[in-house]
Amino acid sequence: MGWIVLLLVVAVVVVFISTYNRLVTARNAFKNAFAQIDVQLTRRYDLIPNLVEIAKGYIKHERETLEAVIAARNQAYQGLKTAAADPANAAAVQQLSNADQQVGGALGRLMAVAEAYPDLKANQTMMQLSEELTSTENKVAFARQAYNDSVMTYNNAREVFPSSIVAGMFGFLPAQPLDVAKPEAREAPKVSFT
Repeated sequence: MGWIVLLLVVAVVVVFISTYNRLVTARNAFKNAFAQIDVQLTRRYDLIPNLVEIAKGYIKHERETLEAVIAARNQAYQGLKTAAADPANAAAVQQLSNADQQVGGALGRLMAVAEAYPDLKANQTMMQLSEELTSTENKVAFARQAYNDSVMTYNNAREVFPSSIVAGMFGFLPAQPLDVAKPEAREAPKVSFT
């Protein structure tokens, strides 16, 4: 009888430890996936001031468009740093998502305005930066998908039994996917100058 109780206690401890380790692994996976988003969004946000600087020389009377792009970029960059410090903070991730949507809208307006300036469209540096931005947008989309997949795996792991008990005991909070609310915002901004 004593062996059975001991065996049962050992089995419960093993299940408890393996469940805890599985939750930690899933949490670390979504944090790593967010780090990939951080890399790509940082690159994106670093390209934007260069685009604006080139456009300034051509689009002198479109000042508010240029200022809106920079303001949106700065807000999103700050949101990225806040979310990167703690990807498990659902409010920070949601704030980043909202700010990034603002960047996409502002970039779209900048590109629409730039279409009206043939010299700007023909500028070699502008074309190169636009190509880099398009490439980065694609990388952001892939990184976002990988992150959201990791978040789903983690959230599923923390919600199923017996993981839900362990998650509740050790404060494994739900993770927030990085969503794009508007369907039109799901597409990368068009930045072609050909």
